[in-house]
Amino acid sequence: MKKTKESKTEEKKIPERAKVEDVEAIVIDLAKKGNSPSKIGIVLKEKYGIYNIKALGKKISKILKENKIEHEDDLSFVGKKLKNIEKHYEKNHQDKRAEREIVRLISLRKKLEIQKIKN
Repeated sequence: MKKTKESKTEEKKIPERAKVEDVEAIVIDLAKKGNSPSKIGIVLKEKYGIYNIKALGKKISKILKENKIEHEDDLSFVGKKLKNIEKHYEKNHQDKRAEREIVRLISLRKKLEIQKIKN
């Protein structure tokens, strides 16, 4: 049985729109659950239909600082991930995907360090 265009569009879920006043409360709730700012941005985009929170007036990290909520920055997250993959690669030198991932994460870490210096 072939799917028609109508059935394909019915399957897509339309995210519920959040009001501007509620966004800050949503960000705080997501942060208390242990999400990083980048993960919070992804959840806001997928679940609430907010594609650019910065357009609402504040960055996610600024909202978290104002409410004194500790969060892990992207640079430390990439560092932990890199450390775990390097440990794996020491035991498994034949794993070429891990070797490629190490190169990718090192370049990402350098980009984040440059970005941190600029800000």
